[in-house]
Amino acid sequence: MTILAGAFRLLGGIALSWLAVVAAVFVLLRLTPGDPVDMFLAHVNVGPAPAIVAAYRAQWGLDGALAGQFLRWLHGFLTFDWGVSFETGRSVAADFSARLPYSLAIGAGGMAIATLGGFFLGFFAAHRQGGLADVLSRGLAIAGQSLPAFAVGLVLLWILGVELRWIDAFSGGPVERVLLPMFLVAFFSLGSMSRLTRIGFVEVKQSTYFRTALAKGRSYAGALWVHGHIAGLLTLIAGLAPELAWIVGGTAVAEIVFGVPGISERVVQAVAFRDYAILQTYVALVALWITLVIQCARLLRRKLDPRLL
Repeated sequence: MTILAGAFRLLGGIALSWLAVVAAVFVLLRLTPGDPVDMFLAHVNVGPAPAIVAAYRAQWGLDGALAGQFLRWLHGFLTFDWGVSFETGRSVAADFSARLPYSLAIGAGGMAIATLGGFFLGFFAAHRQGGLADVLSRGLAIAGQSLPAFAVGLVLLWILGVELRWIDAFSGGPVERVLLPMFLVAFFSLGSMSRLTRIGFVEVKQSTYFRTALAKGRSYAGALWVHGHIAGLLTLIAGLAPELAWIVGGTAVAEIVFGVPGISERVVQAVAFRDYAILQTYVALVALWITLVIQCARLLRRKLDPRLL
């Protein structure tokens, strides 16, 4: 019964957190200057006659009270009826489905590279403090906090595409469309994740059981790995949540810089047209993903260390 109650409490917390985020964004979008119907009619050079405006507002679900609009949108989202784009008239679900593979590969791939690379770099940085790996991880962390992502992406395009001519700058295959954006996303998280992992390993180096393992004849690296990998993983997972926001934002920057036809590129276009159908669905999906990952990370930390309640 306790396990069942905990599961309901966890799911309830996820649902409430997600609902609070999407409701706040729903209201903020409506408060943003610029009416989507007026902007659309101006774009297609049609006069804003009252009958035409009313017809479009009814078609796009913008008529009625704000609470009623939100409930209609929420029912549509939960039933996978995400509406149509105000700008293109295409189904939002179909548009996102066509673009999802690019965004998923860049975002998830970049996060995987940063997580795995940061973990092992953090281990070597802790193994020899002040050594090459330690200096490298510190340099990457500083660069990730100080350099603008779009500038780094443009420099990559200039060096690899213009100077060396190894890639086609704004076209090409998987290298230009996926691998380079993926590594750009990973670059800005790798340093911070390695420093977090290093903290866990360094704490273990100061423990009595680590010194006991050395006294029993274990190698320095072996003792650090056996007794420290859980601690390093715990600190890495604890710092994963703030990096999720960068993964989302970094994917958007990478798609724009490298001209990748992903979801984030479509969202940037939707902002100019106040395309609520695109923007609200995107925020809802991102909020759901971040909430689930944070909760999974919390459960994993509790599994690795039962002392965490």
